[in-house]
Amino acid sequence: MKIAIIGGGSLGLLFSYYLSLKNTVTLYTRTQEQSDLINENGIHIVRGDYTGRAHELIAAPIEMWQGTEDLTIVAVKQYQLPSLLPILQAKASGNLLFLQNGYGHIRQLSELSPPGIFVGSVEHGAVKANPYTVYHNGLGVTRTAVFNGNEAVLKELSSAVPAEFPFVMEPDYEQMLMKKLVVNSVINPLTATLKVKNGALIQNSYFYQLFTSLFDECAQVLELTNKAEYFQNLLTVCEKTADNHSSMYKDLENGRQTEIDAILGYLLERSAEKNIKAPLIHNYYYCIKGKEHEREGE
Repeated sequence: MKIAIIGGGSLGLLFSYYLSLKNTVTLYTRTQEQSDLINENGIHIVRGDYTGRAHELIAAPIEMWQGTEDLTIVAVKQYQLPSLLPILQAKASGNLLFLQNGYGHIRQLSELSPPGIFVGSVEHGAVKANPYTVYHNGLGVTRTAVFNGNEAVLKELSSAVPAEFPFVMEPDYEQMLMKKLVVNSVINPLTATLKVKNGALIQNSYFYQLFTSLFDECAQVLELTNKAEYFQNLLTVCEKTADNHSSMYKDLENGRQTEIDAILGYLLERSAEKNIKAPLIHNYYYCIKGKEHEREGE
């Protein structure tokens, strides 16, 4: 397949590395400088004791994207989407796959008109080390689902990836994204506020009380009917990523903007619409916003 990937962050580098092993990949970055470094060095990946290097791909600044590939994977943060959507609408003649956290961007996708729109939920752990190197810290899967269009593209993609980087098709994009939203809403703000790895939330009995209480509040706001299933999924993710730092933890550590508005901010909107009190969601939302504000003041 001819695949474009927009976004030179940890996910953009991770997907570019693995997909370039079996496909023709072009990675579109925000800056010319990063593109030049990738074209010069390739993309390096570190996975445990393994170090790999992918040369069979091209990098270019986002202005060069024409939208003609079979599939364009949009791997930017959700807060970066609004400035990108007009470009996607104007140029996309191929299919689009969105990999953002949260759920608020779903409303925006309805405004686009490519042949197919797909959404994904990434369960890998990835940390960007430099403009062309990514640490693959947690092996997982990428779940995908159809938002609109034909699932044939996702089937083709699923068969065009290496075994160590599997794609799994899900029948219902809403349930898939809701499961990821619950995971992000509990693990990310707690680990970022407490400054702990994911596993500490279930290994420390006091943190576990916060973990279960925040989950209960999220479940109430989202009106989850199969609450036990969502909690079990949350526990499983926490166990599998026990030694990882969450993306929100790493964003704060590195002075970057977090996706708190796309995650707990979305839940606050839902709670206000339904007139549901959500004190924990409010408190952790403001904790993270306060930490962002501290960084801005440094």
